[in-house]
Amino acid sequence: MQRIASLSLLSFAWLAAQIAYGFQESGPRCRCLYGDPCWPSEADFAQLSSEISHPLVKPTPLAQPCYLASNSSVQSNSSVCSTISENWDNSTFRSGHPGAMEAPNFETFISPAGQLHACFLNTTLGALRCEQGSVPVVGVEAHKVGDIQAAVKFAAKHDLRLVIKNTGHDYLGRSSGRGSFMIWTHHMKNITVHDAFRPLGSLSGETFEHAITVHAGVQWQEAYSAANASGRMMVGGVAAGGSVGAAGGWVLGGGQSLVSPVYGLGVDNVLEFTLVLANSSHITTNAYEHSDLFWALRGGGGGTFGVITSVTYKTYPIVPTISASLIASVNSTQSTLSGSLAEAFTEFVRITPTLTDAGWGGYVTYGPGTQGGLTYELVAIAPNASWEEATATIVPYFDYVQALADNSTGSGTAETQLTVSVAETTLYPSFLSWYMANIPATGLVGSNLNLGSWLLPRDLMETDYKRVAETLSTVPGLSFEFVAGGAVSQANASSTGLNPAWRKALVHTIFGVSWADGTPAAEIDEMQDTLKATSAKLRALAPDSGAYFNEASMFEPDPPKAFFGAHYEKLKAIKETYDPMDLFLVLEGVGSDEWDRELTCQTH
Repeated sequence: MQRIASLSLLSFAWLAAQIAYGFQESGPRCRCLYGDPCWPSEADFAQLSSEISHPLVKPTPLAQPCYLASNSSVQSNSSVCSTISENWDNSTFRSGHPGAMEAPNFETFISPAGQLHACFLNTTLGALRCEQGSVPVVGVEAHKVGDIQAAVKFAAKHDLRLVIKNTGHDYLGRSSGRGSFMIWTHHMKNITVHDAFRPLGSLSGETFEHAITVHAGVQWQEAYSAANASGRMMVGGVAAGGSVGAAGGWVLGGGQSLVSPVYGLGVDNVLEFTLVLANSSHITTNAYEHSDLFWALRGGGGGTFGVITSVTYKTYPIVPTISASLIASVNSTQSTLSGSLAEAFTEFVRITPTLTDAGWGGYVTYGPGTQGGLTYELVAIAPNASWEEATATIVPYFDYVQALADNSTGSGTAETQLTVSVAETTLYPSFLSWYMANIPATGLVGSNLNLGSWLLPRDLMETDYKRVAETLSTVPGLSFEFVAGGAVSQANASSTGLNPAWRKALVHTIFGVSWADGTPAAEIDEMQDTLKATSAKLRALAPDSGAYFNEASMFEPDPPKAFFGAHYEKLKAIKETYDPMDLFLVLEGVGSDEWDRELTCQTH
């Protein structure tokens, strides 16, 4: 009865918003943005401030302190600017700033006329001024659930364009929005390790030993450390500095991990969520409470159904982890694979099913090396595998690549001679010890970037690996991530809201385009057209597959099919139940197909 009453309040809130903010038959419903006449007054914000635990934040682009004050002769803050410059590629530093995105192009805004609104670190670029771009103009710095409830209620009352941000690790612009209102969850850092965890509503007395609850602002480095201190390990993300959020978009979009072939995806390891709904109520959802929403949250995408306040995960005993590393290179200025490197990659594609069956998960990448030339690199780990079994599957590949290098010596030109600089396996006492020794503290952020991706199914890899390798070899900067198969494929495709394509997939492929600050909008458009063409080429390899929502193209021609597959209509129906006013929307997410690309006005 309480659940029915809660959902009735959602419908009432939606109706009230339409009456107050004019859902008129003469035109579409549009969100209220900063600068619109409907924007909340100073008195409205003062009232909100009285209801939250910390002052309202007014996010600015990260580089803003490097500019002159817009309305005075005060100079830029040189010491702060120096710190920002030194930490530009530090994801932990960036995640601690409400207006900073890990990819700074999502701080910018390109108008329909092609005008770029940005705040570049190089202050001589652009219009020589810092512009707000797509950074939200005001928001709530949440430290407790009540802060989020007040923010949600405020956004619903004023029909604001709402953005939820934790760390800003995102490639679809879901943590920013021009003229929007932000909920920043980064400071909700509580972690609880449970000796025995019983999900709310469980009548059977079902318990899970050593579960861990992480609140909305916890990042993976913090979660890993807490689990390790309790003698446990978790399935989580891998990024420089461990800065990806452990209780946000990562898990809501699926949550791929290097250990997924052994332990499954993030969504396969969730026991319970707590979240704030569009009517500002705070609920618990699991297999027993609001089970439809629990299904949807596990793969239906972040920023779509509510504001997550905590996630409870399964954990596992700490086990030894074997790593494999290979670095090979040719002295070539090419950006794609050919010759011996193409042969090395083709052989790896062929043996990928065998490797994932043996518990290996990892990445193959290629691109310009630090010393010049074209570098091909393999990084993989096998948790809880015996040394004999693990080396029996990976060492023959090392031998194969070394033989290619030996055969290339003395033949052809210097540009075709293959050199192997690293080919080794190492035993670590735990996943975390491998992580700490091999994942850098900084890097891989602070650059303008658009991604594309596609999931490649196992049957394609087994039956047509040469065509797969030939196609992928022509994609500059490719990352071939064998993070599926194994435990991922063993889960029932209907058990979660995740795109069913994941359960057939073996490999997640990622590629992208990047550009320097100050690049004209027309040139960025050309690069994005190249990205679209590459996406189409990979999509043609497996037209019935899909893409990983967290690392994907902003330009998919059919987002519902690509990101959610056969689950889309069910996900949309669940969203309509819990968020009838579409308060929570993200680009290409569930329900966004009824709004314009800026998620400002409904289109139908």
